[in-house]
Amino acid sequence: MENHIKTTTNRWLRTQRGSVDWDFPTNALDVVLMGKYGQIGLFRRPNKKDKQEALECLAQVGMEAFANRQISQLSGGQQQRVFLARALAQNASVYFMDEPFVGVDAATEKAIIQLLTDLKSKGKTVLVVHHDLQTVKDYFDWVMLLNIRKIAFGPTEEVFTQEHLQKTYGGRLAFLDQESNGVNPLA
Repeated sequence: MENHIKTTTNRWLRTQRGSVDWDFPTNALDVVLMGKYGQIGLFRRPNKKDKQEALECLAQVGMEAFANRQISQLSGGQQQRVFLARALAQNASVYFMDEPFVGVDAATEKAIIQLLTDLKSKGKTVLVVHHDLQTVKDYFDWVMLLNIRKIAFGPTEEVFTQEHLQKTYGGRLAFLDQESNGVNPLA
């Protein structure tokens, strides 16, 4: 018997915006239900249980109150949360997220971090493309640094070092210099 790992890829709003017809009359709940098509089949209608699960996914990202709101009437951060709920509806083992924090407000960023923590606690694997070096230590347990090839991979406290970052990005990384000298570059 073959062993299949269910995965989901969510390119997030950055690439989603170009592939979404914002004038199409669909609401947030319908968008999340689209994530269930792999389970219910393309030609079956979602049943009561499917709709309840989709509502639970919206609740996980704090968007249950917007279930009946047309997707085009939501803010960018709210749209991003709905797309995240759609990914959750797939109930995958592995989630690939491409820059999930780009262009979101603080509340959405906090909701995404909480969700990543919840997924981890449920034994899910989450791979995130992330370029905000100042938040890596706070958000991630493991890190892979890439520059055409793999520079380093492992636990964040071992890999996210000035030496590895210099190999990855070259030049001086001022915020790391400040951090190592006791200066908080975020203050």
